[in-house]
Amino acid sequence: MPAAMHRARPALGTLVQIRVEGLHEADALRAIDAAFAEVAVVHRLMSFHEAGSDLARIHGVASGSAVAVDARTFQVLQVAQDVAAASQGVFDITIAARLVAWGKLPRPASPFTPEACASWRDIELVDGACVRLRRPLWLDLGGIAKGYAVDRAIDILRASGATQACINAGGDLRIFGARVEPVYVRIDHPYVGQEHIDHRCTHQPLVELVNAAVASSARDSHDDEAHMPGPHVHGVTGAGAGGAASVSVIADRCVIADALTKVVLAGDDAITRATLATFAARACMHDPVSGWTIMDRAA
Repeated sequence: MPAAMHRARPALGTLVQIRVEGLHEADALRAIDAAFAEVAVVHRLMSFHEAGSDLARIHGVASGSAVAVDARTFQVLQVAQDVAAASQGVFDITIAARLVAWGKLPRPASPFTPEACASWRDIELVDGACVRLRRPLWLDLGGIAKGYAVDRAIDILRASGATQACINAGGDLRIFGARVEPVYVRIDHPYVGQEHIDHRCTHQPLVELVNAAVASSARDSHDDEAHMPGPHVHGVTGAGAGGAASVSVIADRCVIADALTKVVLAGDDAITRATLATFAARACMHDPVSGWTIMDRAA
């Protein structure tokens, strides 16, 4: 049996780590290179910061104009719309204007200022290939694009013949293969969680995964100390979300798990549980006072 191959590279604003098993060295290296290349493509397409990204082109035209986008961008927008509908707008990728106002994102090169009443309902997905905005607004795909990149990379490793694989992109982790793998969440600060795999740990894992994903998210401790809003926004109220909690969501895909962390952080219990049930997902929330709480379905 060929040895496991490990590689790591900076990407998606974090360190992306890939482990692949079941392939001979040359094949494993080719598969890993192809996976990293796909991660780079997803970043280039969906980055809020890249001048030539699909998001930049959407932001650069007047509302009502149809913009052709890559099929991968279209898929992520479809997921975003599905989660927004299921969560009654708690998850909403049109919160970018608020993040710009808070200094979390730079103002895009856009000829308009978003309307305050704009929401996910003003995004029109056309013919499987184009996006049209009914009102002026800015989109932030952020974490879900990162989760999607992980999913795409796993697909490449699977197609290359790997028998077991793991990709960890700083908060978004997905495992492929028949073997059960424990995932631990390290709480370095009351507000910050980071999942990792460490077979040497002696404490109980958060979860054991087979062909599944886990995404973690939390409020940045520096924002809290400065009494500033964190990077998560309640899509309906426009207020900062998260408080002191760290959240991990387990789902079949990283793009779903990452999106649902924002719903859980928003704190509406009934909507959270209903949304988790819609996507057959479950969540683990860590509070520095009460510890871990498991959420998976309507109470």
